[in-house]
Amino acid sequence: MSQTSKATGLLARMRAGDRLAGTFMKTPSHVALEILMMSGLDFVCIDAEHSPFDRAALDACLAVARARDFPVLVRILDGTPARILDVMDMGATGIVVPHVDSAQKAREIAAAARFGHGGRGFAGSTRWANYTAETMPDLLDRSAAETVVLVQIEEPEGVEACEAIAALDGIDGLFIGPADLSVGYGHRGLDNPDLPAAMARVGAACRDAGKTYATWVPNAATAADWSRHGFTFFVVASEHGWILQGARAVAADIAAIDG
Repeated sequence: MSQTSKATGLLARMRAGDRLAGTFMKTPSHVALEILMMSGLDFVCIDAEHSPFDRAALDACLAVARARDFPVLVRILDGTPARILDVMDMGATGIVVPHVDSAQKAREIAAAARFGHGGRGFAGSTRWANYTAETMPDLLDRSAAETVVLVQIEEPEGVEACEAIAALDGIDGLFIGPADLSVGYGHRGLDNPDLPAAMARVGAACRDAGKTYATWVPNAATAADWSRHGFTFFVVASEHGWILQGARAVAADIAAIDG
């Protein structure tokens, strides 16, 4: 894969501090992914945690992503080595792992996503490896340059451990889960004092460690507001939300036509 690859370039853009926009994709359809890839987004994150993706649907989506050299992350159900290996071999650019609340958990995830002793099992015959068409040294180099590991901070314990998590080699960024974190603090919405305090602390940890700071936002206005905490990587809404917003707007406009 060339050095100008979009998939490989995502991590470099993260490390450069570029402001990046993507979305969660919740529809298990490669067609939906093809449409999102035409939108101008920098990446798509397949939500295999909260959506009905089976292995076949995920495999089809990652085949399309690799064929079109588009960066696709997968939010997996958990950070077990088997699940990480599965999505990485299918061709994911990287992973988003939910509910990471300790440095030990983050350390194990980072190791499982990368090659090395006790880490990701090496196979040169996978889609990610271009089906035996690349050499082992080239694949090891590409993994180091491409693989993205984002861990979600969604519990108060994760906030308390954020400095230790951000300091770990192999963790490329911390991803605030604003809804889960708010619920974890005992709130019923995002408008609460604990969320911005947590965002500020985790943002400082990312800045000090030179790691990317990511979050989910419902829209660009919220992204602009929350940028004060240091976020540069935004997962904006989902295609479900955008479909519903667009349909509601058209339905309302048609209903409002005079006569």
